[in-house]
Amino acid sequence: MARNIELKARVRDWERQRARAAALSDQPAEQLIQEDTFFHVPHGRLKLRVEGPDTGELIYYERADAAAVRGSDYWRAPSAAPAALSDVLGKALGVRTVVRKRRTLYQVGRTRIHFDAVDGLGQFVEIEVVLTADGAHEAAAAEAHALCAALEIDDADLIAVAYVDLLERGDR
Repeated sequence: MARNIELKARVRDWERQRARAAALSDQPAEQLIQEDTFFHVPHGRLKLRVEGPDTGELIYYERADAAAVRGSDYWRAPSAAPAALSDVLGKALGVRTVVRKRRTLYQVGRTRIHFDAVDGLGQFVEIEVVLTADGAHEAAAAEAHALCAALEIDDADLIAVAYVDLLERGDR
């Protein structure tokens, strides 16, 4: 199991906020195209992330729905056959929703900043502070809050739920 502290928000000024993230980043931005297929599970969220025909990752995570900085526990398993895995999981569990996004990833120390253009939803930013072995939750939360200030993310822009939930609710 891995843990992080994270938050998600709607983006007010895509270019300005991305430029601020780029100025903070330790390395050049990485461009990703991701398709996340979510499956029905009794608790938490289970998704298969596909980034190419031979590149996938099964991710299960548990996180409270809250429009604030919150902890997330997650488990990951890579797959070189994501289409076959998706077929099996779809048959066994049923598909909830598919989320398609174009992601720009910035790395700031142990923190990942994602700028996501999500099909059918719009533009968002996610901040994920990876917890170290000592799990200093308070320090990670302080890091996330500092990045919110640096990226001009207002509390009113915070989103409580995952993209899958927004799509299922019909939020646009």
